[in-house]
Amino acid sequence: MTTIASLIAVTIDCAEPKRLAEFYSKVTGFEVQYAEEAYAGIGDGTMNIFFQRVPERKAPSWPGPDKQFHLDFRVPDVDKAVEEYLALGATKPEFQAGAGWVTLADPEGHLFDVCPPRE
Repeated sequence: MTTIASLIAVTIDCAEPKRLAEFYSKVTGFEVQYAEEAYAGIGDGTMNIFFQRVPERKAPSWPGPDKQFHLDFRVPDVDKAVEEYLALGATKPEFQAGAGWVTLADPEGHLFDVCPPRE
């Protein structure tokens, strides 16, 4: 039998860890737990998102084959959340892959989806 692992964190490569920690702290409500120039982290006591400085990192094209991952966030009101996240520094790519959710890019170009409540 395979050992079952518990996911405790996701680490995102970026140029400015503190900046992204602050952005995602506002998006998720997670507290900034650690913030330095090279590494930062947010979490809620169960799940964490860490940000690791990689100065040469380049944002993927979208749509395109170089996208490696994206995060999905469920919100009570997609339109309101998109408006708020854009005000925080996110951008909305012209290409949208589907209906019912919206794809945004964080201030460094990492893609994330804003999804409606489950029915």
